[in-house]
Parts: sequence; structure tokens; C-alpha cells
Amino acid sequence: MNDATCLAERFEAARPRLQRVALRMLGSATDSEDALQETWLRISRADAGCVANLQGWLTTVVARVCLDALKRRESRREHLTPDDPRRDVAAIAPGERPEEEAMLADSIGMALLILLDALPPAERVAFVLHDTFDVPFDDIAAIVGRTPEAARQLASRARRRVRDASEGRDAATQRHDELVRAFLQASRLGNFSALLALLDPGATLRADAAVVAMGGAAYWQNDRLQAGIEGANAVARAFSGRARAAQAAFIDGEPAAVWMEAGELRVAFRFTVTGDRIAAIDLIADRAALARSVIRLNVP
Repeated sequence: MNDATCLAERFEAARPRLQRVALRMLGSATDSEDALQETWLRISRADAGCVANLQGWLTTVVARVCLDALKRRESRREHLTPDDPRRDVAAIAPGERPEEEAMLADSIGMALLILLDALPPAERVAFVLHDTFDVPFDDIAAIVGRTPEAARQLASRARRRVRDASEGRDAATQRHDELVRAFLQASRLGNFSALLALLDPGATLRADAAVVAMGGAAYWQNDRLQAGIEGANAVARAFSGRARAAQAAFIDGEPAAVWMEAGELRVAFRFTVTGDRIAAIDLIADRAALARSVIRLNVP
């Protein structure tokens, strides 16, 4: 067996761990797979024969690739205008298969992914490598181009930001999740009075053109779906006895719902909550809009 074949076999053996590292770093199946391909290109051109700790070396290379990717992502975000809606959307799950990204995000933890995406690249790398994969700060320092003490401070600062942000929104998120779940249950049961009680008097229901194109107007029995259905009574009538296949979910960290068919995400239900009532529901099926969103199923 030649050296190239041996290196390829050892890389494949390490692939599951390397993929977990890349996925935690980047939050996207598509981006993590790209990172692994770039990692292989880099190591296949290097002299691996003199590497004493191959596992550590592979982790270092994939981490550097991910750090470069995060810096490019940060640069793209900085070039967006302040009023561009993509500026405040978590930059994870950007692939062409949002349902696949949703399942992967679910396995990692949506709250953590969203919070990680708000961190500067070096902080994210230091935090993930140390707190998740137990990489020593001496090794992290070499990856981020800092001293070991500076790498320790990066991880500590990231840990503090994640903890503070998480604690600050748990109560509101939980309450909104309860509202969405109660609404979906009332919809399935056809409980009109319960639906009405959960809706703001001025509640609206709107759908994008993609929902209408797939027969949404016929399903919801309203030809004003795209223009907007207004008023709690009208929205409650539209939902009564429907949404049977809708599943509770989180979209960009907010309680929501999705409809999936044969494992494919078809429609996202975004809820706007004002006070303790649902003020607006937006049905979204546009593929580009779904791909820009971070979506995971909300399993109790």
C-alpha cells in the first residue's frame, strides 16, 4: 500500500469526526462538505509522512478551512446594506435542500447554532474547538493566529455571549412556542372558538406566490390568500379543520410550523406574535426564501 492510499484511508476513517467539527463551525451540511473537500486537497498536497499526530493535524487543517469560510461569510454580510433583510438572518442552512439542513441543525441544537452565528469567526472557532472537541488552547492559538492566552479569552468571551443571549430570550420563546402549538392543535381539531381566542382581532393571513401556485387558494378556500386575509374571524375560519399535517418548528429561532411531504419541506408557516396573541401568519413556499432560513422541527 503506497503512502497516498494510506493517507486516503486514514482521512476517511477520520471523516465522521472532521464532519462534526465542520458542521459545528459552519452550521451547514453543504458548507461542511465543501470544507472537507478543501481539507483533503490541502493534506493531499502536503507531506503527511512527518506528521506525528495525524488526528490533531487533520483537525487543525479543517478548522483553518472553516475559519477562512467564516471570514468570507462575515465579509459578505458586512457588504450588505443596512436595510437588506439577509443582514439579520442567521447565515446557516443556506443549501439547496433546506429540509436536510433542518435535520442537521436539529441534531446540533438550534439555539446554539443561531447564537454561534452571531459570534465573530475567531471566537466561534475557539469556542467550538475547545468546548465541544476539547482541543487544547495551544493548538487553537496556532489556528486563529493568537497566543494561547488570547485563544482562551476568545473562547471565554464566546461562552459568555452564548450564555447571556440564551438566558435573555428563553421565557418569551417558550410562551410563543406554546401559542403556536395551541393554535396548530385547535386548527387540527376544528376548534373555531379556541382559534379565535389565540388570534389578535386584526390578525392577518398571507401566502407568497409559490403557495398560491401549488394550489393554496383552493386548499384554504380563499382567493385573497396572496393579497391577505384580514381579521381574526376570517383567519380562524381559514384554519379551522386544516393544518393537519403542519408540524411545530423553529424558523430563524422563532416558533413556527412547517408542512413536509415525502421528507421534503414544502411550506413554512411564520407567526408574528404581539403580546399574547398571534397577529400575523405568513405562508412561504418560495425555495430561495426557505433556503435562506434556519429551520428545524420542534420535537417536544
